[in-house]
Amino acid sequence: VQLQASGGGSVQAGGSLRLSCVVSGRTFNYYFAGWFRQAPGKEREFVAGIGWVGAFRDYADSVKGRFTISRDNAKDTVYLQMNSLKPEDTAVYYCAATENFGEGALQREGDYDYWGQGTLVTVSS
Repeated sequence: VQLQASGGGSVQAGGSLRLSCVVSGRTFNYYFAGWFRQAPGKEREFVAGIGWVGAFRDYADSVKGRFTISRDNAKDTVYLQMNSLKPEDTAVYYCAATENFGEGALQREGDYDYWGQGTLVTVSS
């Protein structure tokens, strides 16, 4: 299974970016997907998660109301729309996926089995 994240870049505070994550090579039918981020000198943290049909969505408090996670299963792609970006959103963003999920939220790194390579988002003030 491979996850390829893209869409990062540099933007001024208040701007927007949309990240994409393409999932390929999977042998399982359904998966839960999430986005994490790691800022310089900090640990990787949960940003958002989404269930298979997209009805369940979960967000870190720091991004609620600004970020939206979505998915297009026909394209095996998961998105993260980021609006009203702040300098503290600067980080490398990682997408992740797992076929082992139920009805609850998945916010820990250990909940996910597959990871993308990361894409850098830089927000300047």
